[in-house]
Amino acid sequence: MMQLGDYAGTVLAAYGVSLVLIAGLVWHTVAANARARRALQEHERNG
Repeated sequence: MMQLGDYAGTVLAAYGVSLVLIAGLVWHTVAANARARRALQEHERNG
């Protein structure tokens, strides 16, 4: 295990915030991709 000493809270909080932000970016990308696919399919159906 890492020895973080006095900075353990700060380091762990930074890791937590980073993971939340990365997860949010991944979710946003997947959602945007799904919206784009639906829009493309609708456009292809309507010619």
